[in-house]
Amino acid sequence: MIKYKLICKKCKLSFDSWFSSSREYERLKQKNFLSCHNCNSKKVEKTLMAPKFINNLNKNLSKQKNLDILKINKKIKEYQKFIKKNFEYVGKNFAYEARSIHYNNKKKDKGIYGTASKDEIKELREEGIEADMIPWIEDNKN
Repeated sequence: MIKYKLICKKCKLSFDSWFSSSREYERLKQKNFLSCHNCNSKKVEKTLMAPKFINNLNKNLSKQKNLDILKINKKIKEYQKFIKKNFEYVGKNFAYEARSIHYNNKKKDKGIYGTASKDEIKELREEGIEADMIPWIEDNKN
């Protein structure tokens, strides 16, 4: 795995992204699969990165980061449990179902949740349909 610091040439957002290899980054870049998660621009480039030296301070920070990540994951799973209990799962039909409810004044006993792309969520919002994306952690049942 390799981590690159990327920058969007359109909105100037700087962000990190992981790739399986430098060759994989080049392949994705060539196929125009890289985009800014802020403005969806395809004008994303690598920027300079400094090497990271590990010392005791960094190790302690890493431990704290890991604890923070565990807390965040726990909170996300609590939200997921609440959503699964109180909302109807519509799978990949989320955008269609949201529009059906909105335009056909379809009454539902429960709200809905499912899968939608960033573009679909953006389009729903532009149509005045309230929709948000939240992180989702898949259950590991191994």
